[in-house]
Amino acid sequence: MDVPQDLISLERAAEEQRARLAGLDGEEFEAQQRAWQEAARAAQAAIADHAKVSGRPAEAIETAVKRAVRQAEEDPAE
Repeated sequence: MDVPQDLISLERAAEEQRARLAGLDGEEFEAQQRAWQEAARAAQAAIADHAKVSGRPAEAIETAVKRAVRQAEEDPAE
């Protein structure tokens, strides 16, 4: 399934926000968690919109987006 680049970018941004939670605590953790949740909601909304427009199931689109993000993060030299 072809995955639009904007969906991949939004999912990657959400994952980057999630990764920034590591090592934080207290107010810093809470602020970063809100940033992650906001980014994740934006990605989910874009996936839902794409599903409506394309007529494809949102779950299938989400799976394809997550797969594309994981593959882009893998080092082909390894």
